[in-house]
Amino acid sequence: MKLQGVRVVDLSMFLPGPHVTMMMADHGAEVIKVEPPGEGEPNRHLGAKQGGFSIFFRNTHRGKRSLCLNLKSPAGREALLKLCETADVFVEAFRPGVVDRLGVGYRDVAARNPRIVYCSIAAFGQTGPYRDLPAHDLATEALAGVVSLNLGNDGEPTMPHVPAADMAASLLAFGGIMMALYRREQTGRGDYLDMAMHDSILAWTPNIVGEVFANRRPPVVKQERSLGGSAMYNIYRTRDGRHVVLGAQEIKFARNLLEALGRPEFLPLCERGPGAHQQPMIDFLRSTFAQKTQAEWVEWFAGRDIGFAPVKNLREAFDDPHAQARGMRLLDDQGQEHIGVPIRFAAEPAQPRFDLPRLGADNERILAELGYTAADIARMRSEGAIAAD
Repeated sequence: MKLQGVRVVDLSMFLPGPHVTMMMADHGAEVIKVEPPGEGEPNRHLGAKQGGFSIFFRNTHRGKRSLCLNLKSPAGREALLKLCETADVFVEAFRPGVVDRLGVGYRDVAARNPRIVYCSIAAFGQTGPYRDLPAHDLATEALAGVVSLNLGNDGEPTMPHVPAADMAASLLAFGGIMMALYRREQTGRGDYLDMAMHDSILAWTPNIVGEVFANRRPPVVKQERSLGGSAMYNIYRTRDGRHVVLGAQEIKFARNLLEALGRPEFLPLCERGPGAHQQPMIDFLRSTFAQKTQAEWVEWFAGRDIGFAPVKNLREAFDDPHAQARGMRLLDDQGQEHIGVPIRFAAEPAQPRFDLPRLGADNERILAELGYTAADIARMRSEGAIAAD
């Protein structure tokens, strides 16, 4: 596998960092999750559980080992630094300054291992006026202007139901880590990545900043090309209370749809682009889609060259034959479901491992690999430097 032989120390929590390191584990990296005593990783305890683990934990921590260290203990801190001497990548997601106060910041770790690729993920990064603000996904999206784009039918902002800032930071951190590892092959030295969720979600806005940059004003959301201002890129309610979408604005698709519906006179509205002038066509399509059920529209659109899709719920989405054909719903030996691997190589494909670690399950083995004796480990346990379930 692509990352076989890469050792990752994961000191992060919740979503962005654990997701980064799980992607690496899926592709062969050895990931050692370093957790604090007590409850350990918070997402062990969030949401629905199955088989003794939360589904959240299952889909962010498969294939990892767990080392439970008290980093406020000198012995626990030293154990982490010894582990970093053997590692290629270090990921942390504390608030800025915390790792330095603990003595495991980049300078501390790089002094022991200059080849380390050290990645910090924070809400607002390590610099700037918002550096020290406490925040999770929602607050970073709000300050990035993205929540203002998520308007309900009442025109009020609604909750973003996918943690876009978390996942943007995760994916960009993954790319940054891979670049740093590649560059290390030429220079022999690692690097430090300062990743911010706020930066990451701002970077995901190239298709909606036209008016922002050209005219220095926020977009009129319902008139934007991809936010509701186009009849051919919109959501419509069906007779049975479900929904469908039109998801392709090219004129050829509009022509195909309007000719099939017997209303080609609306085509000039599409040719003028998105905006308030498209409202008559949007109104027509709303009344049209309300005349059939979602299933009937799926049948009607079959074989027609038009961007169309039914709005599925998340259960239906993972049951969908395409998602299953692409391996995006995986089953382990107990029949439990896992989110699949989206990075697909022809050679050396990912081999996700579904084993999940109990808190501190690998303490003794990892410390022994670092040269600690049984007496050393017993002493660390008695001093509270390590812990386990």
